[in-house]
Amino acid sequence: MKTITDRHQFILQKLNEKGKVSIPQLIDEMQVSGVTIRKDLKLLEEKKLLFRTRGGGSIDNPYAIERPIDEKEFIRAEEKKKIARAALGLIGQNDSIIIASGTTVFELARQLHPEKRIIVITPALKVALELSNRPHVEVLQLGGLVHHSSSATAGSFAEKILDELYCGVLFLGVDGIDLEHGLTITNIVETSLNQKMIGLAQTVVVLADSSKFDRRGLGKICNLDQIDYIITDDNVSMETVTKIEKTGIKVIIAA
Repeated sequence: MKTITDRHQFILQKLNEKGKVSIPQLIDEMQVSGVTIRKDLKLLEEKKLLFRTRGGGSIDNPYAIERPIDEKEFIRAEEKKKIARAALGLIGQNDSIIIASGTTVFELARQLHPEKRIIVITPALKVALELSNRPHVEVLQLGGLVHHSSSATAGSFAEKILDELYCGVLFLGVDGIDLEHGLTITNIVETSLNQKMIGLAQTVVVLADSSKFDRRGLGKICNLDQIDYIITDDNVSMETVTKIEKTGIKVIIAA
């Protein structure tokens, strides 16, 4: 493919067929250099015809947008319910867990009806209110400044309380899961608190619907090697699942 028009048409055709393209794939199929492909992707992005990603391009914006929790709650609601039900099985015999902020982990709180006493540590006001009168559940609400979009606390006050704590399982919500970039959220204020919670949990479980894969938020929480499980819905790409499980993470598909 010698002309720039031919190359651009080919790239856009592949995007329409598969939703994303990789630079190695395009080099092989178009028989041009990686430098040429990168220039083509840059030009197409400038024309708002694609989004450049690490190692390729995509039709979908890979960067997550921050939305209020009351708005996010109704997005993929059925998938979140299935994910939450699957997460209940990972609590096991633990008598203390952390439920972080986010709509998918909030759904876990809604479905949590333990038969024995359990302590739930949380920065999320909605989680605390949901569980405050629940039989067999004691709630430890982390203090600090409440962020308006997530209705959750963050900052040094919340982190200081965690210095004295330890828990069996952390259930974490994220806005982006990227094989190379790791776990991210749109609210950068909460990244430090999430990192702290990961450090004190014996097991880290990420609850995320399939739309969160191959996306990135502004704030990085951690690399994938710091988590143990990802629970997601059955719309996730099996190719993505295979790549993640090769890193040692167990992926659970909620049915």
